[in-house]
Amino acid sequence: MEMNYVIDTFFAIFSMTLIILMVPGFAMLEAGLVRTKNVTSVLTVNVMIYAVASLSFMLIGYEYAFGSWDHQDSMSKYAFFMFQMAFVGKVVNIMSGGVSERSRILPLALFTVAVGAFIYPTIVNITWGANFLSGTFLDISGMADLAGSTVIHSTGGWALLAAILIMGARRGRFKKDGRIQVIPASNIPLVTLGAFLLWIGWFGFNGGSVGAISSKENADAVALTIMNTNTAGISGAIVGWLLTYYRYKKFDITMILNGALGGLVAVTAGPDQYDIYTPILIGAIGGALVVFFVPIFDKLKMDDPVGALSVHLVNGIWGTLAVGIFVSEVSILTQLKGIVVVGVIVFPIAYVTIYTINKIFNLRAGDEEQQEGIDVTECGIEAYPEFKRSF
Repeated sequence: MEMNYVIDTFFAIFSMTLIILMVPGFAMLEAGLVRTKNVTSVLTVNVMIYAVASLSFMLIGYEYAFGSWDHQDSMSKYAFFMFQMAFVGKVVNIMSGGVSERSRILPLALFTVAVGAFIYPTIVNITWGANFLSGTFLDISGMADLAGSTVIHSTGGWALLAAILIMGARRGRFKKDGRIQVIPASNIPLVTLGAFLLWIGWFGFNGGSVGAISSKENADAVALTIMNTNTAGISGAIVGWLLTYYRYKKFDITMILNGALGGLVAVTAGPDQYDIYTPILIGAIGGALVVFFVPIFDKLKMDDPVGALSVHLVNGIWGTLAVGIFVSEVSILTQLKGIVVVGVIVFPIAYVTIYTINKIFNLRAGDEEQQEGIDVTECGIEAYPEFKRSF
């Protein structure tokens, strides 16, 4: 028993460490996708999110989510906390990436506090945690969501949707005649590095969510989970590559990588419950959804520089439904109910929170600030001071 405790504690700490690799993953991905004049601000925001969200969750959110610090005894409570803490910043990362190049840092930090202390812990409470909705019509504790297709990715996606509706598009993104101004990525090598750091981090994200590795059965479950996670990412990348070439006759590396991330989000709800072939289909659909939805959101004038709505919100929904479709023991109606309840809770709370912050502190940077670059106006340090900015 003591050896199992030690092994599972180490496993939780190791998984947490892999998940923390997603911090530089998000940072590099976003830094590569924005213009050079906004790179420092993106990096600053990512560091801030990890620090502020983690501390908010430690001081307030964790006990609210799980009821106490002593709710399980299969591993060190400190290791379990660190594993759960590693998740919380990802919700804000999803939102912050989608409003890059037009958001001020201090108001975004205030929203990060709200997410770490209240919004994300509320969703954890009703799914993985203490569950204050237990016994009510809104009880969704039966929803299958191993590592958070809905709990994390859709939560971040709903918050991003609220933010985009409130903040609007970047200066010059959409022309008055309806044309879309293409704003190219500034550093494709960083985008590639960031995507692969996220991919590697996902092995801890999903594998660690199995919760234990100290028995043969648990070790097999962890290995299957990580294998299926990787398979879905591979499949999403391939489909993103093929569909992008079919539609545009070009190989767009950003779409290929987002296709992989879409597949990874989609499989996150149930990688421990699939055979080794089902994730091929789940990831393929995830990659296809990214390719289809990125231009749809553009046509709706919803400016998302990193494609986070398509990757996280759309595929968070798809991945949660997929468990109900492909796992006979799981009801698709239960999965659908979980998606709806989380959306109904998160979107209005996030909307009111962001709207209030924007009114008081101006979350959105002004047009002149955007033209100059958030690096200069907010940080005073440019990532590439020798580069000439064209727009």
